[in-house]
Amino acid sequence: MKANVGSIDRALRIAVGLGLITAALTGVIGAWGWLGLIPLATGLFRVCPAYLPFGLSTCPMKK
Repeated sequence: MKANVGSIDRALRIAVGLGLITAALTGVIGAWGWLGLIPLATGLFRVCPAYLPFGLSTCPMKK
């Protein structure tokens, strides 16, 4: 699959994902914090399946 998650988007996804997972592990929030695995995975793999049907991409355009 072609990458469709840019640098800033990727960094935010990873940070939010790790934050949610950490909060779930420490008991600050409930089990729903494990949903942080979704933004973490999309940030690590640089592919967001929700972007695909709409043709969206936050990657820089290549000339």
